[in-house]
Amino acid sequence: MKQLPVFVTKDGRAEVIAERQNYLLFDRMVAFHVQRGVTVPLSAAEFYQGLAQRFPERDGMYFLPEQVAEYDKKRLTVKEIMQLELFVIDESSAIQWLRQQLLAKPQTFQDLHPQFLKEIGGWQKHEKPLELSELLADNFLRYEGQGEVPGQIHSYLSSNFKELRNLPKDDPALRAKAKDRWYVPDPNKATDLEKLRERRLLKEFQEYRESPQKKLKVFRLEAVRAGFKKAWQERDYSTIIEVARKIPETILHEDPKLLMYYDQALTRMEAKG
Repeated sequence: MKQLPVFVTKDGRAEVIAERQNYLLFDRMVAFHVQRGVTVPLSAAEFYQGLAQRFPERDGMYFLPEQVAEYDKKRLTVKEIMQLELFVIDESSAIQWLRQQLLAKPQTFQDLHPQFLKEIGGWQKHEKPLELSELLADNFLRYEGQGEVPGQIHSYLSSNFKELRNLPKDDPALRAKAKDRWYVPDPNKATDLEKLRERRLLKEFQEYRESPQKKLKVFRLEAVRAGFKKAWQERDYSTIIEVARKIPETILHEDPKLLMYYDQALTRMEAKG
């Protein structure tokens, strides 16, 4: 974070510095450990939780404490922040797109679905198609109308609907308006969600490993990434190499995460002799 720019403007608007977002900082942390042959100590959800506890966040970006005052000062000089344009081409970018939508406005499946269908026109041919319902269930939470309205939904509704302002979180009118809206989980709940999702991804990875196909034509890239990560943690380098050889070479070489695990696995196997 010390090396990254603190504030970037274009045409009088502030730009989001992508590398300061939590998921790209996580990727950097993973790469640091893998390249040094060290076990990755945290899951994504644990890393995000620690990041939020230790570093100030502004507009979805994280800063060192001494940087945030400079950002706040310069932020006052612009009217708006320009969101990164996300192209939905696979599961990972679809999750980021949904996260962006839901942070701005917690929505129901019916609200999201038409927007989602417009976004997935460029979905990559090798990437297994996924339903919106599956992406939501694996990565986000839905308020079912029971108990207190989650803070994120409460904040959005009370800011955008005059009649819902200053109501307690368990008010029936607020609960009715909030029902069935999806939202981004807080870090504690995100950890539980991530564990369930990882279990499903690893099950799928195992199917790829056991598949008699020499080359996989359509697969779930996130499942391969999860499988490579687990195999790396277990020093099972042969599994990484075996599955990597089933993936079309262009895709392997275009994905920095997969390529990193594959290259490091080859190096470790050669060192073993």
